[in-house]
Amino acid sequence: MDIASDDAQWSWYNRLLAYLDDDSLPPRDSLPRYVAPLPRTIENLGLRLAWLVVAINLVGTAFGFWYYRSQFATTPVVMWPFVPDSPLATLFIACSIALWKLDRNNEVINMFAFFGCIKLGLWTPYVLLAFFPAWAQLGLHPAMYNFLFWSHLAMVVEAFVIHRYSAFPGWAIGVALTWYTVDLVVDYFYPIVGQPHHTALPVADSVPWLSVTTQVTLSALEVAAAGAVLITVLAVFLAHTTRAKKLE
Repeated sequence: MDIASDDAQWSWYNRLLAYLDDDSLPPRDSLPRYVAPLPRTIENLGLRLAWLVVAINLVGTAFGFWYYRSQFATTPVVMWPFVPDSPLATLFIACSIALWKLDRNNEVINMFAFFGCIKLGLWTPYVLLAFFPAWAQLGLHPAMYNFLFWSHLAMVVEAFVIHRYSAFPGWAIGVALTWYTVDLVVDYFYPIVGQPHHTALPVADSVPWLSVTTQVTLSALEVAAAGAVLITVLAVFLAHTTRAKKLE
């Protein structure tokens, strides 16, 4: 064994650890795994590469607005803010990280980013799986399918870094929850103007899609709405539990 080569490898590894364990990063609170599931080194890496993460999310935001171009064209202008759910979530996380780096931390933006990345980061893979046959019949390319699936899961990973620089104040959680509750209502239950404003599904909203029992069959809209409601409840639980644990 080449001892010099082995020492060089360990030296590179130690330098990497020192880079990731920089004391200038926000300290990591002792939180349970179910609210802070990422290893400390992964959190540190995301914080150290903050500007790269911001840039990637801004590119994702631009792509997302382009992806929704057809839905914008068929939605009344007054309801446009409720259409691009995922692009807004990536914009929120980009702004959240950028403001922290600029020492202008904004707790409302932090909570908008947290709720958005949890909700849309999980809902999109959910509907991709729930409507898998229809996506294939619609002609969605496997590469695009996989890009949408994994890029949205990456949003969930980003959400679990926010606790490092946010206090998760109750008032900010309330503001974000209010927005995402209204968004949930107009997406699935009461659109106010026009049709429901959820992200377009590969089948019509009224198509029977899931038979729960021989007596109960859920439409495509109900399947999508059920996932959105449950994931929103999960985001509320994670936000309030993170706050409670940080206060202990």
